[in-house]
Amino acid sequence: MALDTADPTEDPLLSDVRSALPKQASAQEAVLPTDQDTPSSTSPDTPERGRADDPPASKPMSQPRKNDDTEPSNASRYVPPEQDNAKLAQIARRIGPEMAAIAARQQAQKASVRHTKRIQGWIPFGDSTSVAGRDLGGLIYVGTPPSLSDGGYGQKCRAYIDPSLPVARPGLDRDGREMPYWPGYSNIPARCRATYLDWLAGGRTDRSRDPGYMFLYFYGLERRFFVDNPSDEERQQIVDEVRRLVQLYADNGSVQRYLGEFIDIAQVATMEIEAIEPIFERSGWDLPLSLRIAIGTRIGREEPLDARWMASWLFCHPEHSLRTAATRCRDEFLALFRIRFGERFPDGLKVNKPKRVLKATYRAASSEFTGTLAPTVDDKPIPDIGRLRKPVEIAQSIADEVMDELDKLSRFLGRRPDERSSAAAHALLPAKLRPLFPSAELEALRGWAADRVAEGGFVTLADAIERLEGERPGKIGKRQFTGAADALARTGFGLAPDPRFALRSPKPDEPVVVFDLGERVEKLEDVSHRYRSVLMEIALGSFVAHANGHVADGERQSLEERIASSDGLNDQERRRLAANLAWFLAVPPDMSLLRRKLKDMAERDETAIRAALVAAARSDGTIHAEEVASLERVYKALGLDANRVYSDLHSGDLADTLPVVRAARTGAPGEAIPGDRDHAGPMLDTSRIAAIRSDTQRVSSVLGEIFDIEEEDDVPDVEAGLPGGLDRNHAALVRALITMPHWSEEEFAELCERHSLLASGSLETINEWGFERYDEALLDEYEGYDITPEVAAAIGRETIGERGNVETETA
Repeated sequence: MALDTADPTEDPLLSDVRSALPKQASAQEAVLPTDQDTPSSTSPDTPERGRADDPPASKPMSQPRKNDDTEPSNASRYVPPEQDNAKLAQIARRIGPEMAAIAARQQAQKASVRHTKRIQGWIPFGDSTSVAGRDLGGLIYVGTPPSLSDGGYGQKCRAYIDPSLPVARPGLDRDGREMPYWPGYSNIPARCRATYLDWLAGGRTDRSRDPGYMFLYFYGLERRFFVDNPSDEERQQIVDEVRRLVQLYADNGSVQRYLGEFIDIAQVATMEIEAIEPIFERSGWDLPLSLRIAIGTRIGREEPLDARWMASWLFCHPEHSLRTAATRCRDEFLALFRIRFGERFPDGLKVNKPKRVLKATYRAASSEFTGTLAPTVDDKPIPDIGRLRKPVEIAQSIADEVMDELDKLSRFLGRRPDERSSAAAHALLPAKLRPLFPSAELEALRGWAADRVAEGGFVTLADAIERLEGERPGKIGKRQFTGAADALARTGFGLAPDPRFALRSPKPDEPVVVFDLGERVEKLEDVSHRYRSVLMEIALGSFVAHANGHVADGERQSLEERIASSDGLNDQERRRLAANLAWFLAVPPDMSLLRRKLKDMAERDETAIRAALVAAARSDGTIHAEEVASLERVYKALGLDANRVYSDLHSGDLADTLPVVRAARTGAPGEAIPGDRDHAGPMLDTSRIAAIRSDTQRVSSVLGEIFDIEEEDDVPDVEAGLPGGLDRNHAALVRALITMPHWSEEEFAELCERHSLLASGSLETINEWGFERYDEALLDEYEGYDITPEVAAAIGRETIGERGNVETETA
């Protein structure tokens, strides 16, 4: 063993001491000095006497005495050589601390040698030993390593710390550059041994060291647990220590895998089956053994599985499909999963017992041993759930519903992770969860909304957002406005204009209307086609009303009656329409904005807009001169041909055809053609007006394309097999992109061109859509464009109908 020692004869400090001491003569050279030869104590430079090369004394010696009164002879009389006491004192003061340190180090090394010679084998928890001057503590093997009986990758047991091997003085290999892939104490360099011993002596808490040193320590823990058959108390100490190491290296995948497998099988040996708890964090490639034992035992006893065990089974299953909402909002997910599972299986889920029985194999991380475990309960083998699929599919289908319900909350927390306790976040909780996650802030929000309604309902949009989110925004996007409306709707109050169907969003300093919805609404987007139709009519009608600079009472009353007389609306939709009408009439439309958006529309789209405006003007059944003038101003403001107003109003429809007087039929010769009808005003073709009003899909589609009135996430799929939330061209581009894992820049540009798109704009659009929908970009720029496999798999499942099929899901 290499000890940290130094040869005293070589120490420069001791050289100074020796220079101040006199030389000792040999027995043949020891003589008594004569008076002339006696050196002066004050003459340090006087040469020493008695050296072998000194000349003999010239003065004869006296005869020796006999007995006490006889003088000794020169041959028998000893006279101590003289020394420089002053210099010795000076040197002693200077080197005193250094000499003490040398002595202490030598003594510790001697004690270490004596101690390690007595150690051979396992050092228990609470005991300690020293190697190379380092106090290592317990839970380690020390001594001569035994040879591996199975002739493994190494000839000696990896975990044994052999005190006879050399150890470098400093441990400088912190990064493990000199560590082999499968380290063993006997086959690592001396610098690595020093680094490892320093890590052990330092409390085994320095996570900056290479994990290989931790694995070398772990090899001993797993060997002790499985090979030496220790006591239950010691087993628990080892399990606790391995759990600590897992937390210490929480971001290392290898540590989580190997140590996780150890804990999984070790805890089965240290606890009762009934004490095993569900697991909601998957750390390995397969179902955890403890989970297979716990669930298999219940199935073997023919006990139904409750929501906790089914959720745990799904979380740990290698083929589960859990989106970000399940992990970002895990507490809420588990609570809602329990509710939805209980609704479908109030008595639990009964699973048929499989024929396959459970057997588990543990392969040591050190590769030095393996073991097979065949657990039993009540003296019976435990059924193996590893190949069961149907229960997991059931759990997956419930999880899909739960994740859909938590999507809005998850996206809110993704943008604002520090606002989990805010009123806006709690308002996005599904109704079933609100009693389980009470919020004083949410109740305060309801009180604020009730006060605003009592005061007339008008408040600036910036004030509303500030009340919801706690800070005043400088700029408000459509997504933020929609989130605010969703949050208020969960409390039973609404915001107008309707953010999903408005022709434009209000500016931060413009007023919005807070109103009473009459009930809590979970999904504001769930409205009837009739609601959409009437909303468009009153929006366009408000353009006509604002055309002359002010809204007349008759125009307001006519639009209000339009809402009241419309069939197919429920009470909540009528409340929303009334609030939106109040906003339409209070805030003049931005005609310049609408004109810019209408500038490049196609002719058939222009026809749809004109039809909607005419329908709005005819809504009261009478056309007044003021309405004609207003329509002309609206046409001009929107860039439409104002000369067509009169013909549009009187044509009954907008087709460029001659009016039919009467259908052709055979009659008697000479029958007179009917004359002009006598009427006071224009006769309205009520059936044609009804047809125009019923053309909601066309008008809504045109307005949606021009004004982007639907929220991005709620746009329906443009075509079967294409992903939703994108326009037709981008959706088709995405569907083509996921067919290959990588695209060069040239290939990507060519593909975009085939879909009439620009490469740069498409990249930004698709990745923003990917972040919003899947919390991750689809395209990764690296020597071209890599396709993110998880996003591609999710798109594939949604577009080809594989959603919820756990056998084809990717983990």
